[in-house]
Amino acid sequence: MMTSEKWKGHGLILLVNILFAVNLPISKYLIPSHVSPEALTLMRSVFACAMFWLTSMFVGRERMELKDMGLLFVCALCGVTLNTALFMTGLNLTSPVDASIISTAGPIYVMLLAALILKEPITWMKAAGVALGVCGALLMILTAAGGGGGGEDGIGGVIRIALSNLLYSIYVVLSRPLSRKYSAITIMKWMFLFSTLMLFPFMYKGVLEAPVFAEGLRHPADLGALLYVLLFATFITYALIPMSLRRLRPTTVSMYNYIQPIVASLIAMMIGQGSFTGWKLLSTILVFAGVYMVTQSKSREDVEKERGKLIEEHQQQKSI
Repeated sequence: MMTSEKWKGHGLILLVNILFAVNLPISKYLIPSHVSPEALTLMRSVFACAMFWLTSMFVGRERMELKDMGLLFVCALCGVTLNTALFMTGLNLTSPVDASIISTAGPIYVMLLAALILKEPITWMKAAGVALGVCGALLMILTAAGGGGGGEDGIGGVIRIALSNLLYSIYVVLSRPLSRKYSAITIMKWMFLFSTLMLFPFMYKGVLEAPVFAEGLRHPADLGALLYVLLFATFITYALIPMSLRRLRPTTVSMYNYIQPIVASLIAMMIGQGSFTGWKLLSTILVFAGVYMVTQSKSREDVEKERGKLIEEHQQQKSI
């Protein structure tokens, strides 16, 4: 039975992936004609850093222990710096559809990493749920109108986005202990500060030369698109991810990646670029069935509780 906290976690990570899904076509529109991928990477980091530090002034002050700073730096490197840089440059070389296909590997990475690092069990139900999600997401993508990458020469982009997903998966697993110890604001203000310091020396020139600022007065929609990427697809999403990790297991959180192709397909239908079919209904059912199976699978705590009960029962029988 799911508690209210777990329901809240599911709602938060669902919103995160909807915002990320909308971000795909918007970011693709912006780069490279309006802003270079490198410049957009730095803009996201600087904006989020400023917003998280500003927000931290109005919430309860929380001190980060020095021993956690090293792990936080690794999380910043994997979850923001390299992840965002590889994703933005990769999206510049390929299509949003290809990016969605590659993202289906994310929950598999997380399931394996959680087993290795957090000792989370890989149960048959969890593995089957991940497999169902993969099938549902791929079915949605492959049956969509124009299901390919538009003939773009995107092998370099595919490799970069694949590495980006792997690094994001490492971040999701490693940051879980931090998310249960500190608030989202505390974690993110330090992560984005580390990221900004790492990115700034290499990418600041691209920001100064970005055409989106020179053309902004004539094309306010371009500035609106940029604001969406900075505010909704960076600040808000990264604030919500630790909140969901506090309430849900990493594999469950990563399963919501499969929502992104569904949202992308719905957006295409809303703007007249696609239609609802039986295949899309089937793919949606498969995705949510997969999420449900992963949610219902046994966690490490569940396995340890069952083992404790068996040991207790065995000791009681011996005493009799």
